[in-house]
Amino acid sequence: MTEQEFLNLRNGTDVRGTAIAGVENDPVTLTDEAVLAIARAFCVWAADKTGKPCPTVAVGHDSRLSADHIASLVAEGVTSCGGNVILTGLSSTPSMFMLLQDDFGADVSVMITASHLPYQKNGLKFFSKEGGLEGSDVADILKIAAAGDFPSGKGSVTKKSYIEKYSADLVEKVRNACGSDKPLAGKKILVDAGNGAGGFYVDLVLKPLGADTTGSQFLDPDGSFPNHIPNPENETAMGSVCAAVVKNKADFGIIFDTDVDRAGAVAPDGEEINRNRLIALISAILLQEQPGAVIVTDSVTSDGLAQFIASRGGVHRRFKRGYKNVINEAKRLNAEGKNSPLAIETSGHAALRENYFLDDGAYLVTRLLIALAQCAKEGKDLMALISDLPEPAEAAEVRLGFIPGCDFKNLGKGVIADFTAHAEQTPYMTLAPDNCEGVRVNFDASHGNGWALLRMSLHEPIMPINVESDSAGGNTVIMRELYEFLSKYPFLNTDNLKKNI
Repeated sequence: MTEQEFLNLRNGTDVRGTAIAGVENDPVTLTDEAVLAIARAFCVWAADKTGKPCPTVAVGHDSRLSADHIASLVAEGVTSCGGNVILTGLSSTPSMFMLLQDDFGADVSVMITASHLPYQKNGLKFFSKEGGLEGSDVADILKIAAAGDFPSGKGSVTKKSYIEKYSADLVEKVRNACGSDKPLAGKKILVDAGNGAGGFYVDLVLKPLGADTTGSQFLDPDGSFPNHIPNPENETAMGSVCAAVVKNKADFGIIFDTDVDRAGAVAPDGEEINRNRLIALISAILLQEQPGAVIVTDSVTSDGLAQFIASRGGVHRRFKRGYKNVINEAKRLNAEGKNSPLAIETSGHAALRENYFLDDGAYLVTRLLIALAQCAKEGKDLMALISDLPEPAEAAEVRLGFIPGCDFKNLGKGVIADFTAHAEQTPYMTLAPDNCEGVRVNFDASHGNGWALLRMSLHEPIMPINVESDSAGGNTVIMRELYEFLSKYPFLNTDNLKKNI
């Protein structure tokens, strides 16, 4: 493989590709050759990073069909360079970082996952003791893989699970915070794991805390994802867990993505606690503890959320999409002396400073359950914490594609610049003062009563457009305006906008 072919496997801070053949127009790119070379390259990178010629690499995976095969290839690649391997089996992505903070015996780790992507996909996510690797680190590893200059050796392979210790630490955190051995006794809390790796949370966390987990569903790992995609942002998935909460009269519902670095929740009435509502809830909890804190979110959060955070005495900082972007922004603010305890995306990626700024869905919901138990003890309703959250009348995201083969990055940049200039010259449009990527434009009450954000996808030839309005029918007015402007670009497919008007 060429260096460029290896680099094409980089997706932000992960390696991602197609691992299973048979899906039309989706050829295998994460080949055995590629995985072996990347594993060897990571061993070389880790030896340089740690100063240990023979580093120990922990290797875990989620429930994907190709997981065991890729894990065996990673073990073969690492040991052939003299590194040692600890196979942790079915794991969550956050646990693969947390074991590096524990006395587990690993110097670095690899998680085999492709998050919520279709069953044929898979990938590799890398951790050092400092955190998940940056995109530049992953690019370096892929360049080492392409060069193919590897040492030879014969390392060892052992098997040792960590998820039990990871779960026990969560249980202990709840008990310490609540002052009770079983603070969730009398509460019915159900989990939808979507047949991903999150089923452990029922037996290893909720039950030891006294919760009744009746109604929990799709806990068994199955990489064909027979029930729904494990993704809190997926409409079918959220509809399924919401229905389960209502059917079982649960006090709280939890949904994880495949590798448990993201989560969503459900209120007792079956309403989603997702996106702005999820951010508002964890923000309310943290702002009670840390008044005046800065909450860092991605760029598509609502104006109502900004008002809510301000009403709680907090400061809202919108930043670029991408969980690494919001995490790094929160770290930057803290380095400047500004208290920023939370970095969170609307997708459900949430990282708390108290937890190494690790995006961890299980830790997030554990924090919510502590608040649930404390509210119950005081005779209060957890959802009362966000009862005054202003919510838009309408919210939508449409994704516009580019014609194949075009220079979509520069063309998209040009479109955004043109629309920025258009907004500056249009009386009923104003540029958002805290815009941080693409262009966010406010529309006055007579022209949609809301806002639109045009931006470029981080990795794909896609221009996502987020639209919100405080008036029924306002989204249609705004999208009509956008369609009239954007349809003049021949390289941009505006059909998805047209469908909405």
